Amino acid sequence: MNASRILIFTGGRLGRWALDLIRDDDYLIGADSGALFLVRNGRRPNISLGDFDSVTPQQLAEIREASLEMQDFDPVDKDFTDTELAFQLAVSKQPDEIVLLGALGTRFDHTLANVHLLRTAHGQGIRMAIMDEHNTIRVTASKLSLRRSPFPYISLLPLSDVVRGITLDGFQYPLREATLEIGQSLGISNALVGEQGVVSIREGLLLVIESRD
Repeated sequence: MNASRILIFTGGRLGRWALDLIRDDDYLIGADSGALFLVRNGRRPNISLGDFDSVTPQQLAEIREASLEMQDFDPVDKDFTDTELAFQLAVSKQPDEIVLLGALGTRFDHTLANVHLLRTAHGQGIRMAIMDEHNTIRVTASKLSLRRSPFPYISLLPLSDVVRGITLDGFQYPLREATLEIGQSLGISNALVGEQGVVSIREGLLLVIESRD
């Protein structure tokens, strides 16, 4: 099965904003309590998976009843987080795009691990974004076009040790053939000046983060 777009709902911050992103032809994966969120909001996950240590037995029964497919994992005898298990499943289906929702919660270790999944998706040739109510996070190794959105701030952070040849067109603070190294904040809080802007790089992997307060 080759889905055009896969949405992964995991156990971080979720809300109505996440439901509004669902299209009719999206393939929905619910990871642990992310599956409960989908079910409680009238959505049938194509598959729900995880160790389900964040839900009660009664809630797990709800998930099992409403999901088209289930995959249960032992909470001790597993090597990956529920989010990464869902991500691995999504990658195996070779979609055009993966959107990860509920991945930016209060646990910074989980948040950072989830951001690193962008690099893995890129290596597989799959477009991926991590989204919540305040952020959209993507990665590029070449060129990324951005349109004006409800997220006014655009920040650039290296995901590789060094990113070279950074050129920004259509931004308040333009760059030409700039270099960013991990630990530098030069790329924080830029903005578009018009309806569209382009981020281009020659070497490395660059996180492009659209955000709002």
